[in-house]
Amino acid sequence: MGHEFELTDAAEVDATPEQLWEAIATGPGIDSWFMGRNEVEGGTGGVIRGTFGGYRPEFGIREWEPLERLVYGTDAAPDGRRIAYEFLIEGREGGSSVIRCVTSGFLPGDDWEDEFEAMTTGGALFFRTLVEYVTHFAGRAAVPVTAFGPPVGDWDTAWATLGAALGLSARPMTGDRVRLEPDGREPVEGVVYAVNDQSVGIRVPDAMIRFIRGFHGPMVAAHHVFTPGVDAAAEEKAWSSWLARVFD
Repeated sequence: MGHEFELTDAAEVDATPEQLWEAIATGPGIDSWFMGRNEVEGGTGGVIRGTFGGYRPEFGIREWEPLERLVYGTDAAPDGRRIAYEFLIEGREGGSSVIRCVTSGFLPGDDWEDEFEAMTTGGALFFRTLVEYVTHFAGRAAVPVTAFGPPVGDWDTAWATLGAALGLSARPMTGDRVRLEPDGREPVEGVVYAVNDQSVGIRVPDAMIRFIRGFHGPMVAAHHVFTPGVDAAAEEKAWSSWLARVFD
């Protein structure tokens, strides 16, 4: 049967159109809020390539209007699967802007519901992270850090376990103040900026820390670290060790 979908996210942010364009239309900008590593060959007819673990998506750029509009997406697969993203930027007086993201496409098959839920909650986290990025870290480039924990059996228990590891008495909620103690690193305090059924996002002074329910069972750390000269391999090792200690 399959499912045709269209989702819209929008926010007014304390950022200029130039800052938003850098965030959505350059590789270092996308690295700082989306997932994995990204590279952009700009202009209509160009391409955006990503790398996240073994996932290597490639999106053709269909519309490229600097500071105003960016549209990119995949061609339809033989089963009809496709996805497209449209970003719209509207500058406001005083240096603020409105950013909108319309995600549309088609999911094939009769079992599209689980994939749609994961895509919807993931998209909400990514958009909220974009807002956090341009609000608190605009102009800075992050190093993306990805680490995978052990398989999780019960996710209600896993989120409560995460809360305990952050110094809370229950699952993290938006606005909670938390304390993180990654292995081999100094403790750092932060605030939870996003929560949904499949993710938790935390902002600390020099990073955005995200925990995501993995497709095949593990808790995934998908962070953005703004510390100059950070060693991505060392960060991934530290967070892998932390995940194993907390969830094993």
